[in-house]
Amino acid sequence: MLSRLKFSLSPPGGNRIHHINADDIRVVLSRLPPDLWHQLRAVHFNDRGKPNGPVGYASVRSREIAMCALPPRISLTRYLRAPQTPQQFGATVGQKWPPVAIRRFLLYTVFLHELGHLQPLPYRRRSSRLNHPREKLAQKFAVQWCNWLWSTPFDHPDPAHNPPGVEELAALT
Repeated sequence: MLSRLKFSLSPPGGNRIHHINADDIRVVLSRLPPDLWHQLRAVHFNDRGKPNGPVGYASVRSREIAMCALPPRISLTRYLRAPQTPQQFGATVGQKWPPVAIRRFLLYTVFLHELGHLQPLPYRRRSSRLNHPREKLAQKFAVQWCNWLWSTPFDHPDPAHNPPGVEELAALT
């Protein structure tokens, strides 16, 4: 089922880079129940992000998600919503985030949040345009699934697919 999912990559301009790639997205999706992402048609890696703008967005009608390129060094603290903290991803408040922390945030908050926008609501709305969760429900979806995925260890060589370890958190202080 993952094989039918399409990916596209637009080269970023300036000094921006794509912190995550199609393989990272495939790992996250393989850990989720297929009924949560079976509607997803494509994931695009583009350069449409603007300073202080979105780092990802979902197109509900076309059932596609876009992840934006970002500068190589960035602090994503302004994108966190309570009760999230930079330490949850392996970063320090007020400092540039390490690459693995940026990747964790993009995969397990931004991507899951955008996937939450594609989830149908449990009740019917009058307009089909309103049949998908808005921001609060999408954020609740992201937090719930991030907590669930990180509650059990996942054997993967890439540390971005697990919460920060004790050694990583100790190095932050």
